[in-house]
Amino acid sequence: MKNYIKIDEWNIIEEGFDPTLNKISESIFSIGNGRFGQRANFEESYSGNTLQGNYIAGIYYPDKTRVGWWKNGYPEYFAKVLNSANWIAILVEIEGEQLDLNTCKISNFKRILHMKEGYLERSFVAEFKNGKQIKVNTARFCSIADSEIGAIRYSITPLNFSGIITITSLIDGDVKNKDSNYDEKFWDEVYQEIQNEEAFLTLRTKKTAFDVCTGISTSIFNEEKPLSVKSEAISKEKWVGNRIQQEVAEKVEYTLYKYAAIVSSENYKKPELVDACKKTLKRATEKGFEKLLEEQEQAWKKKWEESDILIEGDAAAQQGIRFNIFQLNQTYTGEDARLNIGPKGFTGEKYGGSTYWDTEAYCVPFYLATAEQKVSKNLLIYRYRHLQKAIENAEKLGFEKGAALYPMVTINGEECHNEWEITFEEIHRNGAIAYAIFNYIRYTGDQDYLIDYGLEVLIGIARFWSQRVNWSEERKQFVILGVTGPNEYENNVNNNWYTNLMATWCLSYTMEGLAYVAEQSPTKYQTLIQKTNFDQEAETARWKEIIDNMYFPGDDRLGIFLQQDGYLDKEQTLVKDLNRKHYPIHQNWSWDRILRSCFIKQADVLQGLYFFEDDYDIETLRRNFDFYEARTIHESSLSPCVHSILAAKLGDEERAYDFYLRTSRLDLDDYNNDTQDGLHITSMAGTWMSVVEGFAGMRVRNNQLYFNPILPEKWSSYSFTIGFRGSKLNIRIQESLIKISNHSGKDLVVVIHNQEYSIAGKTNVEVSSLKDYQK
Repeated sequence: MKNYIKIDEWNIIEEGFDPTLNKISESIFSIGNGRFGQRANFEESYSGNTLQGNYIAGIYYPDKTRVGWWKNGYPEYFAKVLNSANWIAILVEIEGEQLDLNTCKISNFKRILHMKEGYLERSFVAEFKNGKQIKVNTARFCSIADSEIGAIRYSITPLNFSGIITITSLIDGDVKNKDSNYDEKFWDEVYQEIQNEEAFLTLRTKKTAFDVCTGISTSIFNEEKPLSVKSEAISKEKWVGNRIQQEVAEKVEYTLYKYAAIVSSENYKKPELVDACKKTLKRATEKGFEKLLEEQEQAWKKKWEESDILIEGDAAAQQGIRFNIFQLNQTYTGEDARLNIGPKGFTGEKYGGSTYWDTEAYCVPFYLATAEQKVSKNLLIYRYRHLQKAIENAEKLGFEKGAALYPMVTINGEECHNEWEITFEEIHRNGAIAYAIFNYIRYTGDQDYLIDYGLEVLIGIARFWSQRVNWSEERKQFVILGVTGPNEYENNVNNNWYTNLMATWCLSYTMEGLAYVAEQSPTKYQTLIQKTNFDQEAETARWKEIIDNMYFPGDDRLGIFLQQDGYLDKEQTLVKDLNRKHYPIHQNWSWDRILRSCFIKQADVLQGLYFFEDDYDIETLRRNFDFYEARTIHESSLSPCVHSILAAKLGDEERAYDFYLRTSRLDLDDYNNDTQDGLHITSMAGTWMSVVEGFAGMRVRNNQLYFNPILPEKWSSYSFTIGFRGSKLNIRIQESLIKISNHSGKDLVVVIHNQEYSIAGKTNVEVSSLKDYQK
C-alpha cells in the first residue's frame, strides 16, 4: 500500500512530486466525460517514467494477437481502445531549456482533483539549470456538459527574471499504445490544417477506418487582457501546432487558454468531420474557459445530487466512495448505446479498454439506482445488438441452432480475448448477461424489455447451456466440464459450482420469460418463436431435465458447496498463514504453483450466494462465507465488494467495513500494486454496492424496496439518494434513526427491518432504535 494521497472529503490531493509515483498519479488523477478521457499526463514535456494516454470511447483497433500456437475458434485479434491524439501538449522553453519535471528542480508541487466541480488542478515551481525560476498553475477538464470539448488554463509566472518564453501548443497524433503487440502505430494521417491560433488534425485508424478530428485553439492573456502575439505554424506528419515567443516580465502572470474539440466519424459523416470540429471549437472559444467551467460545475452538481454518498465521521471512507463515484460518472454517461464500460475506463490500456462481464455483474446496479432508466437500459441494449455476434461466437466453437455465447472480451460483439482459459472456459459470463436482464426488470418493473429484447437474448443463452452440459453415466446427472469460474486462479476444472448454478438458473428464468411473453403478448411471442425457430416442447423439455438433474459439488461434513470437483484435494492453507512477502502471488509465484494452491482470486461460490442469497438460509451463507473468505487472497479488484456485502448480511460489521475500505481505496492506496496500469473502474461500482446493498441492506423483492441497515462503528451516519420506479429517495442512517425521504410526488411503500412503511410523495418516514436491530 502507498499512502501519499491526502485525506480530503471532496478532493484528491498530492503534495510534493515523487517521480517513482508518477504513473500511479497519472491513473488516480485521470479525467473524462463518457465520450473521451485521459490520464493525468503533464501538459509540458516529461522525460521520466510515464504512460501517455488519451482515449476516445468506441474507437478501437483489432491488434493481431501474439500467441505461439493456434486452435480452432481462437480469436485472431485483441480489440483495443486506442491511444489517440494528445491535445493537451503545451511545451515551454526558456533560453533553449525545456520545462521538464524530470530534469528541472521542482518545488511546491501540488495536484488536486476537484471531484465536486469536475476538474484537475496542478501547481509547482520549476528551476532551470540556468537558474531561472517559473511558477506554473494549470487547470483542465473534459466537459460533461458538452462532451466534444476539453479546456486548459495554463498560467506561467517568471519569479526571478524577465525575458523571452517560447510556448508551443500542439496536437501530437504520432502516438501508439504501450500494449501494442508488435509496436505498431494504429493511426494514419488524413488531414491537417493550421490557421492563426487554430490547428486541426484528422487521423484514421488502420483496418477499422474510424476518423477522428482534433482541433485546438490557443490564446494568451496578461492579467485577463488578451495579448496580440504572432504565432508560427509548425507541422510534421501527424503533428500540428503553433509556436509563440512571448516577452515576459518578472513576477507577472501570463495565462494561456487552450480549447480542444474532438469529433469522430462515429457521430459525423467523414466529409463533414472537419467542419463539425471547427463548429465545436468555435462554440468552446466563444464561451471561454470560465463559462465552460461553470457549465462543468453545474453538470457535476446534478451528477452528485443523483449519486453522492455522504459518510460522516470517517474522512478516508468518505474520500474513497466519492472517488469511486466520480470515476464511474466520468467513464460512462449512458447517452450512447454503442458504448460500454472498460475495466480501466479512460485511465489506462490494460484489458484493451474492452467490455467484460464486469458491466452486467457490477456496474448495472449502480446506474439503475443513480441515473435515468435509459442509462442502464442502454447497457442491456448493447448486448442485444450483439446477439448475432454471440451466436457466431458459439458457432466457431461448435455450437448450433442459435446457441449464443457472449464474449469474455469485446468491443463489437466478437470475442477478442486471446487467453485460452478465459476465452473458451470462463463461460459463466453468459449467466451474467442473463442476470442483468433479470436485475434490470426486477428494479425498474420494465417488463416490456423482456418482451421486446430480453427474451430473445435469453433463448440464445439457454440454448448454449443446453448444449454445453453433458450427461454423466457415472453420476447419473448432468455435468459441466472444462471451465474456469470467477476464480481465475483455477483453470480447466469440472463442475464449478457457480457455473453450474448460473446454467440452471438461466434455463429456469428463460422458461419463466417464455410463459410471461406468451401470455402478455401472444403476437410478439409467435413472431419471436418463428424468428428463432424455437421448438418449445422439445427445447423446454430438455431444459427442465437439466434443471432437475444438474450435479452440484458439495461437502456434507463441512456443510459447504464445493467450488469445483476436487477442491478439497488441495492443501488447505489459509491466507492468514501466508507470508506477506509472497503478496501479490500473481507477481511472485509461478502459474503452476498458483493453480495447485487453494487460494482464490475473487468471490466464486460466494458470487453465487450474493446473486441468490434469498435461496439459502443464513447459516448456509455463514458456513460458506467463513470457509471461502479464509482462502481468498482478493487479488482481483472485484473481490472485496462481494465479501463486504455478504459480511454485512451476516452481521459481521468488522469484516464488512474492512472489505469496504479496501474496495473504496483500492486505487487511492494502490492495494494490489497495479494502479499505475489504470484504475479499476468496474470494481468501483462494487464500492457503491458495498454501502447501498451492504451496510444499508437494500434489496428489491416483490416489487418493493427493502432495507436492513447497519452502521459501521467508525461512522456517525451515512446517507445516499436513489431513484426507484419514478420515485427519488434519500436514505439517511444514524445510530438511533433511519430516515427515508421521498423527494418525488409519487407515493411509495418501503420495507425496513421487515416492517412496511408508506411514504407519501414529498414526505418522509423515520424509524428509530437501529441498535436494537443490530443486536
